[in-house]
Amino acid sequence: MKKNVGKADTIIRIILAVVLGVLYFTHAITGIWGIVLLVVAVILLLTSFVSFCPLYAIFGINTCPLKKG
Repeated sequence: MKKNVGKADTIIRIILAVVLGVLYFTHAITGIWGIVLLVVAVILLLTSFVSFCPLYAIFGINTCPLKKG
C-alpha cells in the first residue's frame, strides 16, 4: 500500500472523527444516522492511522507531498 493521505489530511480526518464520536456519545445524533456517522468516524480514524484511503486510490487522489531525490 502506497501512502496517499498527507499530514494535513490526517489531522482533518482525526478532528472530524473525534467530533462525530462526541456527537454520537453525547446523544446529539441518534438512531440510524448516529450509527452511520459512527462507522464513518471509525473509517476516518483507520485511514488516517495507516495513511491510505482506498477511495483516494480509486480516484487517483494523493495528498502526500512528493519526495525529492
